[in-house]
Amino acid sequence: MSNIRRPRSLALALLLAACAHAEADREDVTAPPLSETVAIAPLDEALTFARVTRDGVRRVLAVTSYRDGRVEGVDLGAEDPITLFVAEGYKALRRRIAAAPAQAFAARDLEIPVDLGDHHVATGLNFPAHAGESGAGDRPFLFPKLTRPTGPYAPVAVASRLLDYEVEVAWVPLAPLAEGERPATMGLILCNDYTDRETLLRTLDPWDPASGKGFTTGKSFPGSLPVGNLFVVPRDMRAFASALELSLWVDGRVRQHAPLAASTWKIDDLLRETWARRGLAWDDRGASVRLPVVDGRIPARTLVMSGTPDGTIFQAIGTGQRIRGLGAWLLGGWGRSLPDHVIDAYIRDARDGGIYLQPGDRVAIRVERLGAIDNEVIP
Repeated sequence: MSNIRRPRSLALALLLAACAHAEADREDVTAPPLSETVAIAPLDEALTFARVTRDGVRRVLAVTSYRDGRVEGVDLGAEDPITLFVAEGYKALRRRIAAAPAQAFAARDLEIPVDLGDHHVATGLNFPAHAGESGAGDRPFLFPKLTRPTGPYAPVAVASRLLDYEVEVAWVPLAPLAEGERPATMGLILCNDYTDRETLLRTLDPWDPASGKGFTTGKSFPGSLPVGNLFVVPRDMRAFASALELSLWVDGRVRQHAPLAASTWKIDDLLRETWARRGLAWDDRGASVRLPVVDGRIPARTLVMSGTPDGTIFQAIGTGQRIRGLGAWLLGGWGRSLPDHVIDAYIRDARDGGIYLQPGDRVAIRVERLGAIDNEVIP
């Protein structure tokens, strides 16, 4: 079908771009001030883990306090927190932590708090306000994200990308999950789902963005998935998650702030939708990829990402860019689709205006009871 016969789909074709910098019209009126203090859940509500390296050995800490850039925690030994939790269980670990003396560490010394995989479940348009700002409709969707997570303070390279941020909470299975299983316990961790908007725009399906086509390619590159400095295992994971408030700052100014409860799909929905799509395939740079289901199970240590709220750099594409793209197409550009010409116009404006993340920017996330991420953007 030609582009002329599908004009009503043009709005979908133009959805993934920004015509103005998010900070230009967003004020810090709801998020708390950016600080080096994070509330830690009491032991009867959640176990909070971190990791540090001492004398060349990685150690697991049970964090009991996080204030003014210092954390206090009980050294639980050279273990991975998931391995430790599966072996000892919630009650035994709680007793062990409560009875032991805490040690102090600098928060900046905290590393990736848990061993994770490199094949994850990612979610698009799961917050209605973000779906609205994108102009993409109101239908959430899933896609694979193929990235090895990096540490909470790792730098993130711009390279040639139109680099965007996305604060998210990820669920982490502690054991493989079978279809239909409703887990009683999972871990929670923060992540920043960095995105190359130009690559995403060039590879998405403009007629059906909710297919997720192009999202794996636009969001899977080295350094695109730093995770938080804490790994939290709640006693009641659904109630715990419903109270979380997500906040992200760039250079000290808030860009995103929303409750996780505002998401459309909660964890049970995300798992159900993963199973419903396990037979689908996405293209990633010529390779066929699927959601992470191995031997009929979602593997332990997979991130099940909850999507991001509104306030990302990209917004619905501008009218002027649509008009210029249409003009380029009408003036002999028929060898390429109309959306391609509009995307060209957008990308030129985005680069000329410098509206995406630039070297020297600092992107910081703080979520009470869940931890922090702090990345410097480098060339």
